[in-house]
Amino acid sequence: MLLFGRLAMLATLMCLFCLPALMAQSINTNASSTSAARALDALLQDYAYRAFLNPRTGVPYDGVVPSNLSGINITAMRLRSGSLRSRGVKMYKEFEIPIGVVEQPYVERLVLVYQNLGNWSMLYYSLPNYTYLAPVLGLLAYDASNLSATNLPELDFRAFGDPIKIKFSVVQSAPDGSVPKCIWFDLLGLVKFSNLTSGNECSTIQQGHFSIVTESILPSRPPSGGEEKKTDRKVWIIVASVLGGLALLALLAFLVLWASKCKQRKKMQEMEKAAEVGEALHMTSVGNTKAPSATVTRTQPTLENEYVP
Repeated sequence: MLLFGRLAMLATLMCLFCLPALMAQSINTNASSTSAARALDALLQDYAYRAFLNPRTGVPYDGVVPSNLSGINITAMRLRSGSLRSRGVKMYKEFEIPIGVVEQPYVERLVLVYQNLGNWSMLYYSLPNYTYLAPVLGLLAYDASNLSATNLPELDFRAFGDPIKIKFSVVQSAPDGSVPKCIWFDLLGLVKFSNLTSGNECSTIQQGHFSIVTESILPSRPPSGGEEKKTDRKVWIIVASVLGGLALLALLAFLVLWASKCKQRKKMQEMEKAAEVGEALHMTSVGNTKAPSATVTRTQPTLENEYVP
């Protein structure tokens, strides 16, 4: 039972070590896409802040992106936190911000950076088996205490009353038989679908990136030669991992059995050696039976009362 318990424990440990390796392909792909999107957010924050030459509170300022990102539009607007919470923003590009929006941690002033990724939407927010009907729009909040700062962390920006409304101005018609859906990407790469609230309008309670999508009706293209090679390589890695694990289990089982037999053999040798060291008894015949007998009596018997009548 002890042997089987050890083998079961070893098998469990091998599964725990193998699973991360088998899932690494999909995890790394998602992490790579999220990392690129986050790097883009940091770059757009830098260029949006450059639009503040002589900024006025509550006035949006359009920024200029690098030439290699042509097609992306950015805007920045500085607000007082108290004013944002008590008044909201009637319309900031496609976003309608209601009363009751709060940022964490609290700052005296904040900047709302607006993004319209245009034809870059699919590149930074790839969504297999779905088609974008509208460009990806972003709304992110940053601290406004230093308008020359770069690589700023986003503030946690969310609505505690009515939701923030996103009224998309440019939306393609959905193919017949398909149902448009709102989609939200959070800053960690989480994707959430929801229904349109009305017309081309979506809603949210926190910042992030938003769009309207529909499921693709075209059949998926067959995998290319490179993708087939990657699949074959993954299969071989899985097979090699399983075979290696089985070989390791067999080796460990053999070692456990060998150690157990060695222990038993050593115990038998000790018992035989102890038997050889002991004093041999003299054998005598009693009728037709042989029995051991002592050759010398160590203590002579004496009578307690030597009176003889």
